[in-house]
Amino acid sequence: MKATNPVREGYHTLTPHITVKGAEAAIDFYRRAFGAEELARHVFGGMVAHAELRIGDSIVMLNDEIPAQGVFAPPENGGGTTLHIYVPDVDAAFQRAVDAGAQVVMPVVDMFWGDRYGLLKDPFGHRWSLATCNEELTPEEVAARAAQVFSGGDCGHGS
Repeated sequence: MKATNPVREGYHTLTPHITVKGAEAAIDFYRRAFGAEELARHVFGGMVAHAELRIGDSIVMLNDEIPAQGVFAPPENGGGTTLHIYVPDVDAAFQRAVDAGAQVVMPVVDMFWGDRYGLLKDPFGHRWSLATCNEELTPEEVAARAAQVFSGGDCGHGS
């Protein structure tokens, strides 16, 4: 047996795998919203059992909800997981996702940790944060800014 790299070529150690209601529509949405490239799709019994999308330099796996196998999508109010994407221009990427049908949870703002950051919810119940790193800060600088922000009660948003 030939020795292999334990991480498949083109993947990262951690690869998100999400479940959605309506995988075909989700694939189309992620293509329009985030520029996803479809790498694979396996359909069985009219359901997407497994699909792989490349967003930037990362892969996201997804499948349709399959209740008979105990595989469920997030409830309508969301499942508590957020997928994070770093992009060169967060404002443009955020607007593209909104134009594709994403719901704004938190508009794009400059954050105390140095990112320009916004939060969306997709039509399938998943949350996506988008950001562009504007400043490389030391842990001490982040802590000082956080202390200032949280003493003012603005939930971490910068100006």
